[in-house]
Amino acid sequence: MIKMEQKPDDLTGMDVAGAKEYIIHYSTALKLTEKKGEALDQELAKWNARIALARSKGAADLANAAEQEAEKIKVQQAALSAEIAELKAQIERMRKQLPGLAARTRSIDPDLLEQELIMAAGYLPGEEEKAGADRHFRDMEKDANAALEVLKAKMNGQES
Repeated sequence: MIKMEQKPDDLTGMDVAGAKEYIIHYSTALKLTEKKGEALDQELAKWNARIALARSKGAADLANAAEQEAEKIKVQQAALSAEIAELKAQIERMRKQLPGLAARTRSIDPDLLEQELIMAAGYLPGEEEKAGADRHFRDMEKDANAALEVLKAKMNGQES
């Protein structure tokens, strides 16, 4: 049997609280990656300033070396941009799964609920008919008591 590997943004099998915490970890990773991107932007600006300075001083060899460093940073920026886009997409896919997780945890099995209520009433599972008969007997007893009270009230009214 081939086991399919679960995707990192698949929240199947998680409860809502665990899924939210998992999304927070991804959001934190996204923020850290965005900070790295900002640092690379600053680094690129620094190298572009060096390129301009080297060209203004007529140092072509320094300008070429600075351009090579700037290109390395641009490659890193492209990789980070792709990583940021993927993290954002994963977070969005996970957020869309949250309502489904919440709905599954709120679902109620009516048969299980009925059995739990029967057990809470002091009966064993399978004694549904006995529980129904006892309930019917209690209702009849209440009706009889109510009729008796009405009869007593009428008799007390006639004796006066």
